[in-house]
Formats: sequence, structure tokens, C-alpha cells
Amino acid sequence: MGKTESTDLLITHIIDALEDVKAEDIQILDLRGIENSVCSYFIVCSGNSNTQVNALAGSVQKKVSKALKEKPFHVEGTETAEWVLLDYINVVVHIFQRTVREYYDIESLWGDAKITAIASNY
Repeated sequence: MGKTESTDLLITHIIDALEDVKAEDIQILDLRGIENSVCSYFIVCSGNSNTQVNALAGSVQKKVSKALKEKPFHVEGTETAEWVLLDYINVVVHIFQRTVREYYDIESLWGDAKITAIASNY
């Protein structure tokens, strides 16, 4: 399996895991066309509480580990669960509490990225 297929598969499993725990406002930011970007994709979503943010992070880690045998290279923010970051090298997942997401406005910081919104089924 090539790098593109494995990245697409990783994104699919991450989105599924986020939807399992009812993440809100899921967006994929394609950073591949941006010079000096830190990775190929950001996946950004919101949760309603620190409990849900941690549940979302746990869901992603469990599903990706089970399906692809991959663990994040780095995890940050689980202590306060206001903004949890899961770094899978090519794909970095940002799970925010809604007010923290609005404050940092990460989508605007990466305004040159192609953004794909994921419609929720709930």
C-alpha cells in the first residue's frame, strides 16, 4: 500500500472514530499545497466537555490502533482536555472544546488550506 492510500485509510478511520463519539464540526484541512507545513492534513473537531474531548481522543487511538496497528507519534493535552492533539506524522488530529476552538481559530491560521467539512449523521 502506498503512502497516499495509507494516509487516506488513516483519515477514514479517524473520521469514523470521531463520529462514533459524536464529534461536532469535523473538518479536514489539506495542507499539502502549503510550503513548510508540518504535515499533510489536519483534522479538526469539537467536543462539548473535557469528558467528551478525552472520549474522542480515546476513540481515535483505539480505532486506529485496532484497524491499522498505528499509535500516535505524540499526544498532548489530555490532562485538561481543552485541546487534545494526536500526531500521526502525516495527519494531526486537533480535538477542541468549542470555546477553545473558537479562540484559537486554527482554520483561519491555515487559511490557504483546502478545507473539507464532514457532514454529521446525527
